Amino acid sequence: MPAISMFFGIVIYLYFYDDERHKLPHIHAKYQGMDASFSIQDGSLLSGEIPQAKVRLVQAWIEIHRDDLLANWELAVNGQAPFPIDPLR
Repeated sequence: MPAISMFFGIVIYLYFYDDERHKLPHIHAKYQGMDASFSIQDGSLLSGEIPQAKVRLVQAWIEIHRDDLLANWELAVNGQAPFPIDPLR
């Protein structure tokens, strides 16, 4: 499962097949050994935990890059490699 972005110590991964999420378009954010998954559609925290300040950064990044994330999701579902997405600056 490829890393598609990194910023402020957070690494973003795209897992396109995940039964736990019922194939809902989502990303995983890993920070200092913690893991949380977020909906691409609305940025909501689906499961896991990372510090609240990092949650807000991930949600802001999702808002900015939603179209790119959805395009990546479609690529991954169709067996193609997702592309990197610019970090939050």
